[in-house]
Amino acid sequence: MEDYRTVRGVSTGEYEEKKSRFIAQLSFADSEEKALAFLEKVRAENRTARHNVYAYRLREGSRERYSDDGEPAKTAGTPALEVLQHSGLTDLIVVITRYFGGVLLGTGGLVRAYTTAAARALENAEIVTVRSVVSLSVTVDYSLYERAALLIEGAGGKAEAPEFTDRVALRWQMPEGTEGPLLEQLRELTRGSAQVAVSEPFYAPF
Repeated sequence: MEDYRTVRGVSTGEYEEKKSRFIAQLSFADSEEKALAFLEKVRAENRTARHNVYAYRLREGSRERYSDDGEPAKTAGTPALEVLQHSGLTDLIVVITRYFGGVLLGTGGLVRAYTTAAARALENAEIVTVRSVVSLSVTVDYSLYERAALLIEGAGGKAEAPEFTDRVALRWQMPEGTEGPLLEQLRELTRGSAQVAVSEPFYAPF
């Protein structure tokens, strides 16, 4: 599987026109079940809203879905999906809740509103790259802790909080295939005594 870009967590964006409010919520979702669960959560939180329009893109099966949820065809779900497509991101869903302001916006107004709300949620999102990584750990003496931590940082490792007992346990992640030089450096630093545990590769934001 190749690296891909997506969003972390949930972000929001709003647009208002003629007293109609359009509230977009964008979320990471790497399966249809997660996408639909997020949709149901937003619907439940906005039961009095006139529409809850959605669009999502999933890496698995290159799946794309959208719904106008009662708005005129191609004025709501389609423009929301187009925003996601143009972003190049995948494994994400946007749900746009509309509270009707009493004035009809026309097809052009609706397309602009749904596009703008989705785009604003995207602008506020934290974008991450999901790639194949390995998790590593090593235990060193206190005298070597700072130098080991600097080596890990210098090699591009994403460190977790160390554990301090009689020695120091270090844990970190790094892209699969980049750990070789660092393992050699840690062996040199500890004069061959370092036992670095390396996990099987898995996919995670990095």
